[in-house]
Amino acid sequence: MHIPELISDLALMLLVAGIMTLIFKRFRQPLVLGYIITGFMVGPYFTLVPAVTDTVSISTWSEIGIIILMFSLGLEFNLHKLASVGGTAIITAITEVVSMLAVGFVCGQLMGWSVMNSVFLGGMLSMSSTTIIIKAFEDLGLKGKKFTELVFGTLIVEDIAGIFMMVMLSTIAVSQGISGGELAVHLLKMIFYLALWLILGIYLLPTILKDVQNLMNDETLLIVSLGICFGMVFLAHHLGFSSALGSFLAGSLLAGTIHAEKIEHINKPIRDLFGAVFFISVGMMVDPALIVKYAGPIVLITIATIFGKAALSSLGVLLSGQPLKTAILCGFSLAQIGEFSFIIASLGISLGVISDYIYSIVVAVSVITTFTTPFVIKAAEGSYYYLDKYLPNKVSKYLNRHTSENQSETEKDGDWVAFFKKYFSRLILYSVIMLGIILAGTSLLEPFLAAHLPPKIADILATLVTLILMAPFLKQCLFRKNEYFIPLWFKSATNHLPLIMLLLLRKGTLLFLVMLPISIMLELSTPYILAIAVGLVFLIARSDWLINPYLKIEARFLANFNERKLEARKGKDIGHSWLDERIYVSKFRCSDQVAVLDQTLANLPGTEHSKLKVIKIIRGGKHINIPEGSEHIRANDIVFVAGSDRMLDSFAILTQVELDKKADGMYATLREFIKNQEAYAEDDQLFCYAVTVEKESDLSGVAIKDSKIKSEWGGFLLGLERNLYPILAPDINMHLQENDLVWILGTQEMAGKLAKDDLL
Repeated sequence: MHIPELISDLALMLLVAGIMTLIFKRFRQPLVLGYIITGFMVGPYFTLVPAVTDTVSISTWSEIGIIILMFSLGLEFNLHKLASVGGTAIITAITEVVSMLAVGFVCGQLMGWSVMNSVFLGGMLSMSSTTIIIKAFEDLGLKGKKFTELVFGTLIVEDIAGIFMMVMLSTIAVSQGISGGELAVHLLKMIFYLALWLILGIYLLPTILKDVQNLMNDETLLIVSLGICFGMVFLAHHLGFSSALGSFLAGSLLAGTIHAEKIEHINKPIRDLFGAVFFISVGMMVDPALIVKYAGPIVLITIATIFGKAALSSLGVLLSGQPLKTAILCGFSLAQIGEFSFIIASLGISLGVISDYIYSIVVAVSVITTFTTPFVIKAAEGSYYYLDKYLPNKVSKYLNRHTSENQSETEKDGDWVAFFKKYFSRLILYSVIMLGIILAGTSLLEPFLAAHLPPKIADILATLVTLILMAPFLKQCLFRKNEYFIPLWFKSATNHLPLIMLLLLRKGTLLFLVMLPISIMLELSTPYILAIAVGLVFLIARSDWLINPYLKIEARFLANFNERKLEARKGKDIGHSWLDERIYVSKFRCSDQVAVLDQTLANLPGTEHSKLKVIKIIRGGKHINIPEGSEHIRANDIVFVAGSDRMLDSFAILTQVELDKKADGMYATLREFIKNQEAYAEDDQLFCYAVTVEKESDLSGVAIKDSKIKSEWGGFLLGLERNLYPILAPDINMHLQENDLVWILGTQEMAGKLAKDDLL
């Protein structure tokens, strides 16, 4: 029986790789180098060992290796990680990637290389090696140090930058030049599809996996996860993107689910196998004759990599506000290239736009910088002391004044930063969702209806369905309040104009999105389109029925997005501490001068939109618990209000009242308020009760505003937990669901009514 060449080739590769990994393990060296040397030994340039013959099949396995490696990289990444890295990692990664792109391009041009070779060389030099850095930190006993966390954060951002870079390089390669307009369009297209896939994936994937959880064992989870991986690869390729992008995105979607660790564990043997084949295939392309021939470029690129990345990465950390010592420790740790550089080189060769000799050069540089990395890291501290000693006094004073060890914590402060973060994240999120709905309506729904209905009816029906699907998101984006708006508005009059312009920008963007499907699918003139769009926006603004479907979508999305965190919280049996962390109580005494005197609670500034609750009024020794909205505030009333710290701050600014704070400048938590009521008579005290919504209870399926909570029980709903996800001050139009945990503030009398209705 004839054995296929692929089997004999794999036997040869894996046997040699097994021996080499044992040797490299014995001498505590990275296994990646062992695989590369294995590839060289079984390649066409080493005659002492039989050579691989079926290079076409091995190339296919190598391509699968890239897909699996990028999928595994995605499994280690999720949006929570990206949000947690902070400005230091982002600034460092951007500085390093952009500057090393330039250094690589200049090096290529100095050596007389083509523009395309130089561009790809810059891409290869811009990416540091996660594998090599982790190995070096473990060997040197540095894991857990503060600067290593900044390095890992930088590597996370670098991975994202690497994905974008591969898209840019592919576009440049296909067009055989750098066209700014084409590149921008391709990048915007990628960003849109990336965001759309993430939103849909987060909304659908965890829910589907949760529904079939009882059917999942290791085998089915492995098959499902790899199916999602290769399905995303196919979809990415169909849309004109690289397979690496599709597999990375598949991994990042699964990274946010409760199955992430298990998927990572059961895929590890497959990743190790195909990853080994990929690195072996890299080694097979190493030509010793080319290394000798290009010894000069190898030395130049190695020097540029070590010194360029060490200096420029340190500069990036310094620019982010970190002190000089931290900057140098981080920068010197990033002074190498590795696995991502091989992937970029493979991309260039597969596209046929870079020369084959570059592979050998990059592998040689990677091998050299792998061995130098521990020594460079060790040299960081000495380099810092040398620099600190010889830096001019003016420079040292400037750095000491403008940098801080606590920069990672303080860099997120500021109302404007918080406002912009919330403003743009919401606007982009809603815009992407609505553009996705428009894309589905115009490219899928409209052609389908046109095939079965008269053209005009099909166009009108497709437009209506598209706009109806967009409506819940339009309403929320138009009228959802940003809690940082009020503090900024009252902080300075100079903030008024930019805030107004940002509001107009948001409304203009949404008006454009309403006009877009109308203009695409209906043959109308611009004035008619504008009039219809304005009328629809006005109608949507007055339609309360749109709120509940949106709130259901949002609650499910947020629960899925935080699924992994919530599961970890459940496993640690933390309980419901979010009430302590996020609900605060403060009070003020109403004097004759305050603006709220004689106003009803329903008309208090800041309460209608901020959802702040007036929970108690003490008037002449009498306690009015959970007062009605028609209650007036009188002189000398002591008024207690509950909400988040931001709600309380905004309320104080709007009403010009002075809210009580503790000695540390913080508000008292709800738990502290309840605990400190011993001085009150028993009937005057307030308590917080947790009620689980049962299937047959009076709360199940009922909107908050229509429930018995206020009207019959005399309580306030402060928040609820749905699928473990906490929702503070939910919208009164939200419908309660079975298994919701509802937090109700009220008196002991209310507790009796809850018990009577079998809710306690």
